[in-house]
Amino acid sequence: MSFSALSAAWLGLLLIPLVIFYFLKLKRPRLEIPSLVLWRQVLSDQRVNSPFQKFKRNILLLLQILLLTLLVLAAMQPFIRREASRAQRLPILIDVSASMAALDKPGGTSRLAAVKTRVRQMIDGLLPDQEVSLIAFSKTARRLTPFTNNQRDLRAALDAVEVEDLPGDLEEGLRLAQALSRSTAFDQVLLFSDGNFPAKTNFELPFKIDFQRSGSAVSNYGIIACNARRGAAGKWDVFVQFAGSADAESTVGTLELVQDGTVVATEQVPLGKGNSPRLAFTVASESASTLEARLTLPGFDALATDNRAWLSLPAIRSLGVYLAPKLASYRHALDSLEGLQIHPREGEPLPSSFDLVITDNAADFTLPARVRCTIGLVPEDAQKLVTLQNKNSQAIDWRRDAPLLQHVALNDVIFMDQPTNEAGAEDASFANLGYEIVARGPQGPLILSRRDGETQSIHLLFHTDRSTLPYRVGFPIFVSNLVQIAVQQAGFAETTAARTGVLPSLSVAAKETFRVDGPGGLRREERSDDTGRLNGVPAPKAGEYKISGPGAPPQPIGASVLSLTETSLQTVEAIEFNDQLTVAAASTATRSDRSLWWALACAGFIVLLVEWWWFHRAGAIAV
Repeated sequence: MSFSALSAAWLGLLLIPLVIFYFLKLKRPRLEIPSLVLWRQVLSDQRVNSPFQKFKRNILLLLQILLLTLLVLAAMQPFIRREASRAQRLPILIDVSASMAALDKPGGTSRLAAVKTRVRQMIDGLLPDQEVSLIAFSKTARRLTPFTNNQRDLRAALDAVEVEDLPGDLEEGLRLAQALSRSTAFDQVLLFSDGNFPAKTNFELPFKIDFQRSGSAVSNYGIIACNARRGAAGKWDVFVQFAGSADAESTVGTLELVQDGTVVATEQVPLGKGNSPRLAFTVASESASTLEARLTLPGFDALATDNRAWLSLPAIRSLGVYLAPKLASYRHALDSLEGLQIHPREGEPLPSSFDLVITDNAADFTLPARVRCTIGLVPEDAQKLVTLQNKNSQAIDWRRDAPLLQHVALNDVIFMDQPTNEAGAEDASFANLGYEIVARGPQGPLILSRRDGETQSIHLLFHTDRSTLPYRVGFPIFVSNLVQIAVQQAGFAETTAARTGVLPSLSVAAKETFRVDGPGGLRREERSDDTGRLNGVPAPKAGEYKISGPGAPPQPIGASVLSLTETSLQTVEAIEFNDQLTVAAASTATRSDRSLWWALACAGFIVLLVEWWWFHRAGAIAV
């Protein structure tokens, strides 16, 4: 046993006045009495209040001494030391990734619930000189509380912790703990997790880690992939893939495919340990619709959130293309392709945005588009690296696996523009600006490509009309490849189920506020940007989100777990760090120090009740 407030021992000196007051003589008034019967009581009181005598009736004094002793001990804050060393400041990392929602048995508790119970016990046992900081991490980490010993604040923050349907990233939690160490000194971090993360971590430990692993081997199956590819006649080929945990028992599940609330397909799925079956469906959808894949299992399934996946199918529409009027060779190639709406059109205004812009005019750079292809123009930020010279040139190398140049040969093409690198410009210089060199000439790059989020820019540094490319068989294929890139960017050819974390960018009205309603009562407001894009909407829970705003009906979009790591419920026995340090999972649970002051205070209260009862009982007997 140890004491955290040993200085309170001076309160034991109160025993001296207690004993002194007990022996003080009473000053009795002189009164005339009609009888001598009361003298017996007077003599008895006088004997009790005489100093330096043997006690004959000291039960009350002993009870009062015991009460004062208990109160003094409680004020000294005694505690039982459970560990060899006691940390005064302790960050506690709590894993809240999707796998922490797994149940240990049918109707049992989740892994996170078990962790919260253990952390709550630690909070209840905090001593006055101990402080704790709670940190929750999944794909990202966030600090729940600063270092504090306020048990009410710590319990409130712990109660608010919920599972996020996201993969776990231990490095994020460790980096946040490392950031805390720069302002507050500590030498140990307590980690509560099921160990569902990579065994090797790219992190150098500046502190010790006590890895407390939660969870046991259980059976689980879930959906790990869901995507669709456009087929013929306005139909979609939908693919759904499944996986299970290492301890999964063989079973047969049922997959239902629900389109806009109607079941359109049902299939039995044989599931077993180690296999990963994949089902294919054909779904008709001319207009935009939402597909939901639901997996139902007959037996126990530890994790429910990975049994559903949502897929948004876009409406079939023409691809909006802006083509500079002077590029006649491109118009001729585009006229042979179906499903395009080429602008500008005589007598029609330009739409607000395009899927593809092909231009040789720098003024068209301001046109919003998913894919932009410039002809004979050097991007402004690359003009310091390369210039155009009026010289004949040829391609000496190109990326044959690039989507733009598939089935396109450039070896016999003659270019009358020669891009030439400036002094000191190298491939790394273009890479630093985010450019990828798709084709190169003898003195510099011929074609550059760069992706910025959901937009892609392709720059032909030579002008097509000043080359023999339009007269080659590969030119229509080149233009078709360019259109296919735009189709891919627009999501017309293939679509994939959105994962939890952040919803994909949505096309909405510009500069408007939209309300987001999601699972678990989530409700927030987001504002679209100047181009009419709604970006960065958080989706921490798997389920369907509805985006509603001015001038449009609610737009549903689903977010799914779709993580093999989380579905497999895999765990690691030890964590290996960069500095060759390995931290193994603790074989026994960390025991927190046990405070005893409340037990002593309760014992003192009981003694007080006994003393009060004895005092009144003694008075009753005396009467």
